[in-house]
Amino acid sequence: MRKLFCHFILPFASLSILSSASALPAPSSLSDREHRVNAPRATPTPVPQQRRVAVREGDRPSTVVVIDAGHGGHDRGGIAGQRVSEAMMNLDVALRLRSVLQSYGYHVVMTRDSDVFIPLGMRVAIGNSYRDAIFVCIHFNATPRRSASGIETYFYSSQSLGLASAIHYYVAGGAPSENRGVRRRGFYVLRNTRIPSVLVECGFLTNPTEAQYAQNSAYRQKLALEIAHGIQNRSSVARIAGATRVVSSSSSTELEPETVPLQPFIDQTHYRDPDLVRSRHRRGSKSSSSSKRKKSSESASSSKSSSSSRKKKSAQTED
Repeated sequence: MRKLFCHFILPFASLSILSSASALPAPSSLSDREHRVNAPRATPTPVPQQRRVAVREGDRPSTVVVIDAGHGGHDRGGIAGQRVSEAMMNLDVALRLRSVLQSYGYHVVMTRDSDVFIPLGMRVAIGNSYRDAIFVCIHFNATPRRSASGIETYFYSSQSLGLASAIHYYVAGGAPSENRGVRRRGFYVLRNTRIPSVLVECGFLTNPTEAQYAQNSAYRQKLALEIAHGIQNRSSVARIAGATRVVSSSSSTELEPETVPLQPFIDQTHYRDPDLVRSRHRRGSKSSSSSKRKKSSESASSSKSSSSSRKKKSAQTED
């Protein structure tokens, strides 16, 4: 019986051993695997840690841009009889600038995004509500002298000179117009904002050539791109005066980093703000009219008194 049991069990055992042996990997592959596991690992090269430089809060480039499209609504901008509406050109460039900046991760705030009138005080209040923002006002120029042409950039406070230099460097260098330079002027929106603020005059709509440029959508897109270049590279302004950028024919939308020369500027702060001149003129006319009324009333009263005194004198002589 025991022999019979061995005859039946031994074949099954041998079959199970063979099947388990066939399930194991081949000796060569197993050896390779063991070599890989047991091989000494290379010590990683230590990477030197970059030293962090403490940056003051005021030196950090802001990612919030307040764009102010000048004029709007009943305020068409420009001068009387001007054919191209400045308000609409301002708005178009401002909307294009918003799209460019948003594509680069900026948070953009518009003082207006349609053809509406926004008072100057409200524009300033919108800008001042963002503590770490920058304020960029878009305008086109106008004058009765049709030959006047070129790009101007205005600022007022010293904290705005770097932003004005960067924007003017790119816009004046990218536009086929005369470079009229950076100017310091006490415009209302520049004088009353507490953040870096500039006003860009993108050309004269009263100049036939520049008016034709402005009516071209590709040119307005070019202006928006160049202003965006200036905003992006405003922290790269060198503290030395430099030459104007050479006109670039490149259509690339990439904002290339480069050293921007600090632009020389013309100080026009002694010029009167046209807005204030108009308001003073209105106040002056009111005061002058009131003084005229006062003088006329005084003269009338004096004439009455003189006539009454003459009557008294005549009565006395007659008595």
